[in-house]
Amino acid sequence: VQIRSLFPCITDRYENAGRLDRHYFHQDLWASRKVYQRQPEHHIDVGSRIDGFITHLLTFREVEVLDVRQLDALVSGMSFRQADLMQVADVPSDICDSISCLHAIEHFGLGRYGDPIDPDGHLKGLQSITKLLKSGGTLLLSAPIGREQVAFNAHRVFAPETLPSILKEHYDLVSYSYVDDAGCFYEDADIAQTPELSYGCGMYELKKCA
Repeated sequence: VQIRSLFPCITDRYENAGRLDRHYFHQDLWASRKVYQRQPEHHIDVGSRIDGFITHLLTFREVEVLDVRQLDALVSGMSFRQADLMQVADVPSDICDSISCLHAIEHFGLGRYGDPIDPDGHLKGLQSITKLLKSGGTLLLSAPIGREQVAFNAHRVFAPETLPSILKEHYDLVSYSYVDDAGCFYEDADIAQTPELSYGCGMYELKKCA
């Protein structure tokens, strides 16, 4: 048999069977399981990864996706609206009983994705998310945690307790999980016992107060 093409792959045998991304693998699985267990009537996602978390959700339910960027390719079960959630006045009130925002709120207002520069962008985004969610509804939120900083124009890093503190007027914290700098996942953890991190991922399950 004549070999007409060469495509040598000589290192694959030494690699792991798969790659578990330090943050996205764990947060996407964590949030998908929460949504599956709760089976909400109307779930909205804000800015999470389409080829990760949204893919998981589409295996068992419909989902509405909001993002400041355009999305051309749509699939069955997913509806999409381009929206800037920093424009709080334009956001409708009380339209869903479940909402997720995974590894996205840290980007609001930094201009990375074409959004306007606004130092309070993450605060306005959280206001809009709260406005969308009905009383008693669930917010699944994740973001980088560690020493608090803004790495312009990439992202913010929050101290583990910062986001629950910002949201405490409107939400009760149901559970907290996190991924540490080594990529290890800790479920149902104690925020106060979170070790000092450089760039971990905090995951917050919150219930909107009545």
